[in-house]
Amino acid sequence: MIKFLDLQKVNLLHQEEIEKRLLETFRSGWYLFGEQVKQFEENLCSYTGTKHAIGTANGLDALRLIFKAYIELGVMQQGDEVIVPANTYIASILAVTDNNLVPVLTEPDADTFNISISLIEEKITSRTKAIMIVHLYGQAVFSEKLRAIAEKHNLKIIEDNAQAIGAHWKGIKTGNLGDAAGFSFYPGKNLGAIGDAGAVTTNDDELAKTIRALANYGSHQKYVNQYQGLNSRLDEIQAAVLNIKLPYLDNENQRRREIAKYYSENIKNPAITLPTLPEDENSHVWHLYVIRCKERDKLQEYLTSNGIQTLIHYPIPPHRQEAYKEMKNLSFPLTEAIHNEVLSLPISPVLTDEEVKHITSAINNFK
Repeated sequence: MIKFLDLQKVNLLHQEEIEKRLLETFRSGWYLFGEQVKQFEENLCSYTGTKHAIGTANGLDALRLIFKAYIELGVMQQGDEVIVPANTYIASILAVTDNNLVPVLTEPDADTFNISISLIEEKITSRTKAIMIVHLYGQAVFSEKLRAIAEKHNLKIIEDNAQAIGAHWKGIKTGNLGDAAGFSFYPGKNLGAIGDAGAVTTNDDELAKTIRALANYGSHQKYVNQYQGLNSRLDEIQAAVLNIKLPYLDNENQRRREIAKYYSENIKNPAITLPTLPEDENSHVWHLYVIRCKERDKLQEYLTSNGIQTLIHYPIPPHRQEAYKEMKNLSFPLTEAIHNEVLSLPISPVLTDEEVKHITSAINNFK
């Protein structure tokens, strides 16, 4: 069976370095707020080109903390609206509603599945305070038009960068395009830890300072609590792993691009709709390679029978989830169609050329 993502093999690429660093970290006796976290935050700043990086326990907390900090700073207040793509993982929306803000869902672009920038302005009201862009599947979504809309209406741009670390827009890396960005280093991400981990990046000094306190029980100084905060800290073990793997990220992303290009040039089955290859290959890091097929479930069963594991990202859109039953009457036809038809093919830096060819051949033979 060709695994959708062989995490063991991914991490064994760096086995010797990771084991050595983990042993050093274990023996240091320092497991929170130590040198590994400090080093990773500095490395992430250097990599993204941002002034600040704050390690968090996971990617959802990274987004939650951004909104929570803006509320503490008076930039937002409960009941304000945030424009969010309808076609996204539920975490994007959870971060908004957890802060008693109102998500305003917006349909995606039919080619990229990212939020349709052309639809954003019609969603803006007097209560709108931010636009959340999700670099879905690893593709950067940004434009001068988006920047102009945000400036015109005095809106913050918040990046959900859980899937696109290393992607560029006009030479600027994701995580440094908006006012603040949330990262996930869940093990299956392009840059994955060996447990949950996340981070916030920003160039805003006051925002960074506030987020750092909020993530530590609302405290800048031990036992002195300025805010009603959270406990959301990146630990030394995860930071140690991320420090080892970050220097390899660009090469591993390039391998993903090579696989995506092969799929796109060689899958010829008319029953399959392929993702669009971007003009600038650096704008996409292919966290996922997502095809569409009207007989998606039949295709998935067929591929399984041919020794190929696939996944569905995501079978149920957020507005159809029981968690958001108040949205059940909303209609987003394109989002709903996407969630009924998408199938994610294996794509990772450890996938061999032979495996990629086998996957391609199997899809071409699907009837």
